[in-house]
Amino acid sequence: MELSSGFYGRSNPHMLSTSGGKAMGKLIEATHEPAGVEINMKPVLDIVEDIFERATPAAPGAIMQVDASESDERALHYSSLEQMMDVLSATINRISCEITYRLSIGEDAHSTTLAVAQIVKGYSWDAKIVLALAAFAMTYGEFLLVVQLYATNPLAKDVALLKQLPEILTRADLLKPKFDILANLINAMVVVAKCTVEFKGLPSKYIRPEDPELSSANADIPSAVYWTIRSTVICSSQIMGLINMGHEFLSSTTDAWELSSLTHNINSIYNDLVEKLNRCRQRINERKDIEAFETLVRLFDAIHIDNMKILKALIYAKDDQPPLWDGTTKQRVSIELLRRRSVLLLISDLEISEKELIILEQIYNESRVQPTRIESQYEVIWIPIVDRSTTFDDTKRKQFESLQAMMPWYSVGHPSMIQPAVMRYIKEVWGFNKKPLLVVLDPQGRVANPNAMPMMFIWGSMAFPFSKLREEALWKEETWRIELLADSIDPSIINWLTDRKFICLYGGEDMNWIRKFTTTAKAVAKTANIELEMLYVGKSNPRERVRRNMTNIELENLSHTLSDISLIWFFWVRLESMWHSRAQHGVTVRNDLIMQEILTMLGFDGSDQGWAVISRGADEMARAKAETFLKSLEEYTAWEAAAAEKGFIPALNDHFRSLRTEHHCNRLTLPGISVAEIGSIKDTVVCVDCGKPMEALLMFRCCTD
Repeated sequence: MELSSGFYGRSNPHMLSTSGGKAMGKLIEATHEPAGVEINMKPVLDIVEDIFERATPAAPGAIMQVDASESDERALHYSSLEQMMDVLSATINRISCEITYRLSIGEDAHSTTLAVAQIVKGYSWDAKIVLALAAFAMTYGEFLLVVQLYATNPLAKDVALLKQLPEILTRADLLKPKFDILANLINAMVVVAKCTVEFKGLPSKYIRPEDPELSSANADIPSAVYWTIRSTVICSSQIMGLINMGHEFLSSTTDAWELSSLTHNINSIYNDLVEKLNRCRQRINERKDIEAFETLVRLFDAIHIDNMKILKALIYAKDDQPPLWDGTTKQRVSIELLRRRSVLLLISDLEISEKELIILEQIYNESRVQPTRIESQYEVIWIPIVDRSTTFDDTKRKQFESLQAMMPWYSVGHPSMIQPAVMRYIKEVWGFNKKPLLVVLDPQGRVANPNAMPMMFIWGSMAFPFSKLREEALWKEETWRIELLADSIDPSIINWLTDRKFICLYGGEDMNWIRKFTTTAKAVAKTANIELEMLYVGKSNPRERVRRNMTNIELENLSHTLSDISLIWFFWVRLESMWHSRAQHGVTVRNDLIMQEILTMLGFDGSDQGWAVISRGADEMARAKAETFLKSLEEYTAWEAAAAEKGFIPALNDHFRSLRTEHHCNRLTLPGISVAEIGSIKDTVVCVDCGKPMEALLMFRCCTD
């Protein structure tokens, strides 16, 4: 029987339109009579996809090499399918025979498609597509086996002769373009099949048929089934055309438009389905994250015998690799090493400052010098918070690895180990918002302190176990003195205190004032016969001007400077930490001397002037802004007698008070305060000069110096 290249019928352009496609979907939907039997079609689809991949037409007679281990793995996979194929093979053979018969009698593709739909009417939507693809895969695979083996295998050669294939097999130049077009359509069908199988496998616990994302997809799947089955019919007709018409069919181009149109249509269906599948995945992930967040909340509310459940919930271990990176040994290690240990979670993004890390590293390393001390019984884990809405590209990877390399403590092996629900918990419950936190977990995994960073900066490891009770106890032991203000920033201060020397800390950026002040202070000290040591502590967020000042002060031998500019940053961040710590315990300027002095120092830093504070021993201290302090020193002769009688610092304080006027303008910058927090603290922040509540203003700053 002679077949024309158009025996399977041309596609009506209206059928390929959106409205036409939906109409075809309605026809398929009318045949759908599910029997209620659920079958996992993914293993069958894997076999079908494998057939299409292996059946790629090469040069006739070329032998395909198969890796032995891959062959063994597939044999194991196939053996697990035997029971399923006992159920499905009859249906697959019936579809193949139905398509072959109807095409052989010249029936059009549309009627043949509906006939196949009747055969699979009792199956689920994904099964309909996979079974139709499997039927075509048999036809396609059998044909390509002959193509690949006929030149070297006598049996294949005999079969090729009976099918009248030798003529077309000698024309590889015409065979390959034909199969390239066919392969595009096959690939499009396979990805649509994968989509429908994945829709079937979506967890009903997290997404329901009535959800808009899934209901929209379910409305389009019947149309996808129709066009995929129709495409298998068209592809089968192509193989039959090659067998029956040979060279004449190879040279024909009348079917190219048909195949290209179908491929375009199937690809459009896939693009639409995959977009809806992604929306379903997004909805599923959202619900999973909500469930994981609620589980985490319950977990922290529960009582545990150790910290393992909490740590494993916070750090997701994947690929069976140890989840932690040991910054000392530079190796992956198990989280079990931290069982029943106090653990400090250093939470930050990838923008954590190097200065902060240097100070924390110094404190951490000091605690490791004597590991048996009670103050050393804690570990630190870095928890990096990385926005998942942006790609973790090579730049971010290098940034993460660079920070990780600076840390002697533990860190997670990769930022992806911190799941979205954990990030939400860290932000909503612990209040993380860019500024690094140091969350303390006790040996049972309970939160002992939601942020021990201020304690760590103020007292270092002496604050162990970093609990609120320990914080209260440490403050009860403190008074406002030079040791609290500065003894941790320079080891020389301890020696000066021991020698009962006068200690002067000063700051600001005006180099001219610095020269006048230090020169005058030295002269007054010589006249008053006191031993005076001066130390420059610059300004918070020290930049190039402060760095230049430090260099000039050293070159001109004006006073001492700190060994590193990061210590200037640390001096000011300690003061800010003192304010945060005191404020958390309900202390205000009105009822606390230490809070008054902290805010005075922070106010000095917020002004455009320099400033200085001078102290001797535990209970003598005087401080003032640049002009007041310098003028008082220049007028030393006016209070020299009082200094001899009362002492240098009490007399200096008296002179400061004599120079005070009603007019004043104090500015105070409190870093780390959110807009939401301003309303709750503004009534507690009062001016240190007049005691009136200070006006709250919102400041944005970009300072490149």
